[in-house]
Amino acid sequence: MKIGRTIPPAAAPIRLKDVWYGLRGLVSPDGALKAAEDGIREEFGVAHVFLVSSGTAALALTLEALKALSPRREVVIPAYTCFSVPAAVLKAGLRPVPCDITPSTFDFDHRELEAALNDDTLCVVAHHLFGVPSAVERIRSLCGPRQIFVVEDAAQAMGAEANGRRLGTLGDAAIFSLGRGKNITCGSGGIIVTNSSDVAGALARRYRELPRPSAAEQLKDFVKLLLMTIFIRPSMYWIPAALPFLGLGRTIFPKHIPLERLSAFKAGLLRDWRTLLARSNDARATSAQYFSRTLALPLAHASAHPYLRLPVVVSSSRERDRIYLQSTKRGLGVSLAYPTPVDEIPDMRGVCSGRRFPTARRVADNLLTIPTHHWLSDKDKRAIADLCRGLSAA
Repeated sequence: MKIGRTIPPAAAPIRLKDVWYGLRGLVSPDGALKAAEDGIREEFGVAHVFLVSSGTAALALTLEALKALSPRREVVIPAYTCFSVPAAVLKAGLRPVPCDITPSTFDFDHRELEAALNDDTLCVVAHHLFGVPSAVERIRSLCGPRQIFVVEDAAQAMGAEANGRRLGTLGDAAIFSLGRGKNITCGSGGIIVTNSSDVAGALARRYRELPRPSAAEQLKDFVKLLLMTIFIRPSMYWIPAALPFLGLGRTIFPKHIPLERLSAFKAGLLRDWRTLLARSNDARATSAQYFSRTLALPLAHASAHPYLRLPVVVSSSRERDRIYLQSTKRGLGVSLAYPTPVDEIPDMRGVCSGRRFPTARRVADNLLTIPTHHWLSDKDKRAIADLCRGLSAA
């Protein structure tokens, strides 16, 4: 166990005054929620915005809305992705269909994707894992003639761009996450955006049924946010990192996904979200460029780009484990990601009918992620680079 300065693998900026803004949101709940919605609508140039309790809830609600617009019931997802993605598909009462990936970008293997589409495919979920852009236009070219929706999972890519266009504005609908390790945070929360009036109408009908968080839930959120604001700092992070019951860094398949509206407290926390997002993403882009240059790592996206964490598929699981263990001992924040392809999640095995996804399996075995967030000092970056020097990417 490391005692002393410890780098969290992922962190989003949050200040004590943001917690104060959250409390002010409780005084004027409608105003706080409207300000957040209007700001997102303006910033991303979208017609419709819905704020909900988590990124997973956002994806589940989006899929429920699409389900109301079509009799189709299959959802194609990357075979290596956040476990919340297949969980949201199941929550929506749909059938997840994994498709193997390309290891350099975590995007679909597009030949495999084309083969996975059929007359029962409702939509394809295109993720931007760790902020690495997927080729959404290429996916849409496959899906459009078949009348298949494309949903962007931009949970890890808020504010990022590809070819001059904002990620999260390229599909029929998109979701962002406001979880504690994302580009910005209000503790937990989700955003749905769309320019489609049909999708927005279906979403609005479902959204009207969602409960608002109770006063007790908002008080709990306040306490959690206050603690997070204190203990996410590298000088304090060693304390929660040393408490195994908190499960920090552990990947869990969510079996209970509350579907609620975003609370007024959390909406208030987002008062300065555009400023925080710009600072957060600038820091991430700068860190990624430093590590790429220092370690001679090729970047999936060559220009300055805000990677949520910098992913590196190394040549062997043995090398990965060695670096990870050394990082843990030294508190440097280099971490693992999702431990298995989605077909090997116990709750998914019956759904996948024994299919295997070899590239996703190799990525699960060999992937390391390097922190990029704003808490990294120059000294931290040099220490991480020294640890990873000689790292051989696959």
